[in-house]
Amino acid sequence: MFKAILLSKTDGGFDAKVADLDDKDLTEGDVAIRVEYSTVNYKDGLAIANKSPIVRRWPMVAGIDGAGVVEQSAHPRWKKGDRVVLNGWGVGETHWGCLAQKARLKGDWLVPLPKAFSTKQAMAIGTAGYTAMLCVLALEKQGVTPDKGEVLVTGASGGVGGVAIAILSKLGYTVIASTGRTNEAGYLKELGASSIIDRNELSKPGGPLAKERWAGAVDAVGSHTLANVCAGLKYGGAVAACGLAQGMDFPATVIPFILRAVTLTGVDSVMCPMERRLEAWSRLAKDLDPVKLDRITTVVKLSEAIPRARDILAGKVRGRVVVDVNA
Repeated sequence: MFKAILLSKTDGGFDAKVADLDDKDLTEGDVAIRVEYSTVNYKDGLAIANKSPIVRRWPMVAGIDGAGVVEQSAHPRWKKGDRVVLNGWGVGETHWGCLAQKARLKGDWLVPLPKAFSTKQAMAIGTAGYTAMLCVLALEKQGVTPDKGEVLVTGASGGVGGVAIAILSKLGYTVIASTGRTNEAGYLKELGASSIIDRNELSKPGGPLAKERWAGAVDAVGSHTLANVCAGLKYGGAVAACGLAQGMDFPATVIPFILRAVTLTGVDSVMCPMERRLEAWSRLAKDLDPVKLDRITTVVKLSEAIPRARDILAGKVRGRVVVDVNA
């Protein structure tokens, strides 16, 4: 038996609770993991609060991320005792997830835990931090270097934003942080932001083209914010888009793309190819300051993950929430 956050359809509609489950009920996979830590991402919040059709198989164990130790393996790449990380691949959506003490997964989904990190630190990074690194890699691919000018990070108080600021600042970029919680200015500057702007500057409808302000941007917000970010990019600039906290619409024009040759690059973390995952985790081990990672991390028990998920959706959580599934 093991404990897990179980999401179920009920006569009353929906239920999310910590449940005792049996090993025999675990979904298919060739590697059995003893999970040590998981985390609560924005997508987990949507699933646990049933605010979006994230879950497509019922009942579902929540948790798109996990880190732990291999207990059994029929996969050639993994053996008992290996320390591994799981991000995405539909886990917590169509395959039982890692907000649980045990998980059975496909070995092809797993990444070896970098020696630089503990399992706790790996989940402090989680999908949010791994996505932030994918965004940085995307900007680098588009030629956005520190000498080109300032880089904007939207949704700066969230998980993606906090890790993106920490990475970019360590790499020498001048980072502008956009947040709705300007009282967090001190915290964001500790992570490496050089200045803070109120999200209201970007979240309202704007014109097709604005003053050139940023060489690049990491956007986890979408909607009018992303449209205004594109309108304010410098000539040849780029934005890596990875989220939709404000909305999934994109009320923009082609003007910034054809007059300033800017690039909008989408970043997906769920089905990202293994080669790119390995590159992202390798770069995280080199380019993410563990002191700053600790600064953005809060650790909670498994029983506390459900209310924290709702808090994330309400914008009441800053940084990253790590879940000690055995506490």
